[in-house]
Amino acid sequence: MVNFDDFDMEGGDFAEGENPGEGSSSLHSVTALSGMYQDWFLDYASYVILERAVPHINDGLKPVQRRILHSMKRMDDGRFNKVANIIGHTMQFHPHGDASIGDALVQLGERDLLVDTQGNWGNILTGDGAAAARYIEARLSKFALDVVFNPKTTEWKLSYDGRNKEPVTLPVKFPLLLAMGVEGIAVGLASKILPHNFNELIDAAIDHLQGKDFVIYPDFPTAGMIDVSRYNDGQRGGVVKVRARIEKVDKKELVITEIPFGKTTTTLIESIVKANEKGKIKIRKIDDNTAADVEIVLQLMPGVSPDMTIDALYAFTDCEYSISPNTCVIVDNKPSFIGVSHILKHSVDRTVSMLKLELEIRRNELQEEWHMSSLEKIFIEERIYRDIEECETWEAVLAAIDKGLKPFRKRLQRDVTTDDIIKLTEIKIKRISKYDAKKADEHIKGIESELQEVNNHLNNIISFTINYFRQIKKKYGKGRERKTEIRNFDTIQAAKVVANNAKLYANFKEGFIGTSLRKDEFVCDCSDIDDILVIRRNGTYLITKVAEKVFVGTDIIHAGVFLKNDERTIFNLVYQDGKDGPLLVKRCSITGLTRDKEYNLTPGKAGSRVTYLSVNPNGEAEVVKVYHKPRPRLKKLEFEFDFGSIGIKGKSSMGNILTRNPVHRISLKEKGLSTLGGRKIWFDDAVLRLNVDGRGLFLGEFGGDDRILVITRNGYFRHTGFDLSAHFEDNILIIEKFRPGKVYSVVYWDDQQKYYYVKRFMIEESEKPQCFISEDPGSKLLSITEVEYPRFEIKFGGKYVNRDNEIIEVAEFIGVKSYKARGRRLTNYTVANINEIEPVVKSEVTSPELPGEADDPKKPPHLHDDPAQMKLEL
Repeated sequence: MVNFDDFDMEGGDFAEGENPGEGSSSLHSVTALSGMYQDWFLDYASYVILERAVPHINDGLKPVQRRILHSMKRMDDGRFNKVANIIGHTMQFHPHGDASIGDALVQLGERDLLVDTQGNWGNILTGDGAAAARYIEARLSKFALDVVFNPKTTEWKLSYDGRNKEPVTLPVKFPLLLAMGVEGIAVGLASKILPHNFNELIDAAIDHLQGKDFVIYPDFPTAGMIDVSRYNDGQRGGVVKVRARIEKVDKKELVITEIPFGKTTTTLIESIVKANEKGKIKIRKIDDNTAADVEIVLQLMPGVSPDMTIDALYAFTDCEYSISPNTCVIVDNKPSFIGVSHILKHSVDRTVSMLKLELEIRRNELQEEWHMSSLEKIFIEERIYRDIEECETWEAVLAAIDKGLKPFRKRLQRDVTTDDIIKLTEIKIKRISKYDAKKADEHIKGIESELQEVNNHLNNIISFTINYFRQIKKKYGKGRERKTEIRNFDTIQAAKVVANNAKLYANFKEGFIGTSLRKDEFVCDCSDIDDILVIRRNGTYLITKVAEKVFVGTDIIHAGVFLKNDERTIFNLVYQDGKDGPLLVKRCSITGLTRDKEYNLTPGKAGSRVTYLSVNPNGEAEVVKVYHKPRPRLKKLEFEFDFGSIGIKGKSSMGNILTRNPVHRISLKEKGLSTLGGRKIWFDDAVLRLNVDGRGLFLGEFGGDDRILVITRNGYFRHTGFDLSAHFEDNILIIEKFRPGKVYSVVYWDDQQKYYYVKRFMIEESEKPQCFISEDPGSKLLSITEVEYPRFEIKFGGKYVNRDNEIIEVAEFIGVKSYKARGRRLTNYTVANINEIEPVVKSEVTSPELPGEADDPKKPPHLHDDPAQMKLEL
């Protein structure tokens, strides 16, 4: 770490006592290389950090940005200026060439905050660059003119050549650094501050002024999604994950509509192509239709799951990646690592001091104006100017005026100075002759009124600053709403979503497995990141990484892809415990293994061997036939055994004794059904994913052909399976286990007809989203309920506000029709509000009551006791 107190920031001076000429000739001085490195390199590092790469905490700008804005202010006349002219003008202050100035100006223009642009400035979505500087134009935005500049409060310094003045920092009255973000690489350190939302920064600033806690998170112009669970206030060690927004059109097509920050459509497509070439995903075709909005269409290979592909895109491409912020700013001429909340507090506190300074300057100006206006009023109305008619010298004139003002000094707020008297002598005769005392009094009263207002603002500077931020938000906050959705991302396991890009072969006798053994027996499709489970005849087993060829031990009886933590895949086996021991039977799952470590399904006695093994992906339990070896006094030479008769235990358990007699063979008699029952599924609304871990809303037990119903707030429904890889919309209204035949009652506004409608329908199974209200963009869903006999109360408005409320018995009002039907108009009158009220007719089908539940007055009257059968109303 460079210590900035240990060297002179100007550079070029030798340390005290150092003699640069020791051992040198009289014409040349010689300095040791180590000394040159120590002094010059530190000077260089200091210069790059302070003058090039790292922004200042006061105004949030790098030096080149500050100089560009200063030049644009000097050139500003309200019209656009050629960027080439701005670059040339900025070079008076910035000594590093036109390229760095041009690039910095284009970046300022792309942020759409301080600079208004005209011409082709490129596209942050596609990565297209701006046109040449001679073809594009720019000017300061109204926002920049309002919050960035004030010559009266600016601290100035000489430019690099001493010919001009430039600001040390600009008097910015806004958390500009957090709004724009910054990235810079210096010598030995770097700064990376992510952009934040304009309106949220203002809200946080107001919270700080009011003494409230606040939290701010990044917001990107490219939209997308972000996981801020490890943001760490933007400090070193923090990480945010950003994702593209991927929508599923149908089973064969995906569309990317938003890209992650820092990526372009070009780089995103390149990463997808690379993953496709490596076999991680299976994409048939990519079309880039991006213009004003992102639209990258991905055509999938036949038979490929779109949900798995979405997860694979997040796992293997730039559709998801991590950003490590590093909030470094210049504080007191040194680099400092602080959090974004600290930067915001500093910016807000500095805004308070800047507004206070502006008010104090204005108060002084008003006091001075009041003094001169009052002095002028006395000078003219008391005809003091006549006292100088007989004066022959300048000193006599000044003395005469000073003498004439003495009787009226008590009417002034301060003493009269010589400069004041000189200003009185500069008043023209024409102005004296046309002096209007009434207008002069009104002008003085206006000054006094404004002065009182300024003093009030100074006495209530915090309230004044809060109002200042609110006015900024009101004036410039429209259209700057949050674009990036804050979400908690689920952890995607690459091995579960990677496409099969290899084939696994095995030589069961010699003990080799691999992807290059094409002459041996084919086992299964796999990916190059999979783990393979191998079980040998002696009961030992292990997992190993997929390779071209690897020796795993002779006499293999099973090889296949290993799924970590898969408790539904059940191994049914019969083994002999030792050389002459009995045959035991057991059922177990194999989970939680260490790679390349050997385990045993038997107790491990010498001579143990597995005589029967089956692998059941869903816990099936088959029936087998056991044939004994003939021997004297053995009456039963064969018998049947049902694996469903024993329970599933741990992989290290011994199991149950099947027989103590020698066995000739064991064969499958009948395939069995799953013994695991339905799979319990929950929906986690934080990450919008299904899970089996008990997080979120319980949807029920699923098995076979069971489906999940999804109803969205914009009036669409669809069905999906219970695969844990399924993706869901972020505007879900109802999600539940689909029950065919259930009737839904809906009230909605038809924007095309300009009336409210009610309809009753049963949902038909469809994987494609289907609209059950009007598809007109202005139509909206008001209420949906599954109550069998719902009732709605209509409250009228407009000129019908005095009309009695009307109650609609929906079951009598309209019959059950198709979801495609428009329904029946509720009323022709202007509606103020529609509410669902308690039904009078109750359903004959009731759910079992818990003890004491029937008499509970707090129990709701409808039948929505199951959280999966929830009723939501807008």
